[in-house]
Amino acid sequence: MNQLTDSLDQILQQTVSGTPGVPGVAAIVTDRNGNLYEGAAGERTLGSGSAMSPDTVCAIFSTTKAITGTVCLQLVEQGALDLDAPAKNYAPALGEISVLDGFDPDGAPVLRPPKRDITTRMLLLHTAGFGYDFFNENYNRLATDHGQPSIIQASPQALRTPLLFDPGEQWEYGSNVDWAGQVVEGITGQRLGEAMAERVFAPLDMTDTAFSMTPDMRERSAGMHARAADGSLKVMEGWELPQNPEVHMGGHGLYSTALDYAKFLRMWLNDGEAPVGRVLAADTVRMAEQNHLGQLKVKGLPGVIPALSNDAEFFPGMPKSWALTFMINDEDAPTGRPAGSLAWAGLANLYYWIDRRNSVAGFWATQIFPFADRTSVGGYLEFETATYASLQAAA
Repeated sequence: MNQLTDSLDQILQQTVSGTPGVPGVAAIVTDRNGNLYEGAAGERTLGSGSAMSPDTVCAIFSTTKAITGTVCLQLVEQGALDLDAPAKNYAPALGEISVLDGFDPDGAPVLRPPKRDITTRMLLLHTAGFGYDFFNENYNRLATDHGQPSIIQASPQALRTPLLFDPGEQWEYGSNVDWAGQVVEGITGQRLGEAMAERVFAPLDMTDTAFSMTPDMRERSAGMHARAADGSLKVMEGWELPQNPEVHMGGHGLYSTALDYAKFLRMWLNDGEAPVGRVLAADTVRMAEQNHLGQLKVKGLPGVIPALSNDAEFFPGMPKSWALTFMINDEDAPTGRPAGSLAWAGLANLYYWIDRRNSVAGFWATQIFPFADRTSVGGYLEFETATYASLQAAA
């Protein structure tokens, strides 16, 4: 493993020190038994002098989604959640959502009732019809012209956006899993963070993952940074996701560390087994990792708000599907990741993959806007590629 450590340490250092570089990065590689690599480079916050470390606390954005999905799968196992029943049975506000049919000549949104009910399966697959304003022009128009609050505000009003199409007819990445979190709350009677803590964080000993940072977490937290067009980085002073948010956003609201998230990835490598008991049944894991999209495919994400995201697509030109609740690469990836593996990312340039065939997973954490930052995503892909090269050399 010395070769792996040396190779990955070098990639992290180059990602920080390059032109343009990143302020700091933390990264983990794990197999079924434990971490094969724990590393970090750079600073938590540019100019702070505080070193980034594997236990640095980051806003993990959409890497939250798989944890919400895991709680949904637990509720399915218990017979408390029917993925194909109307989701409004569990989250009644979903029954009040309309479809956006464009805008009238005066610019007002044209709304109509949906042709069918939204199901929790659709929410987990991103086929319910919800989008994000930073990836969809119509949602951005609702925000800029009609005052639709940003999803980042974590308010009920921020959740209540119209659908972009009738439920089940297309794939559109958006706030679907935030609504799945509301399904969890409706079934359990708990806030989402409480359900996660009891059902996922406790059995996995994830002590640094929550919707609100503890004082200890805050002491180890990384600052958020903005990449300018010239490649320079600026600290976004005071930026953070809402603490004690009005709504626990199952699609993006958690804080965590690379070390903690690796425990979650390892559970998926271990067929749902945790250090203490089980998080999921092995049969549930095998069911969830399959393609549940049918003939639909994952699309590229256009960067509609340049400050938040560049145009983004993993492995352009390669077909990609969706599991419950991860992206699947349908073909072998150039990094060495085999077809059928699971992966996703978070808006501040966090990335992970889960390769159950070879029992290896990895997590990469930076805190930079916009998403799909060339330096960070490039470093991550090198990180993954070097991991597979080392494993192949050791085989």
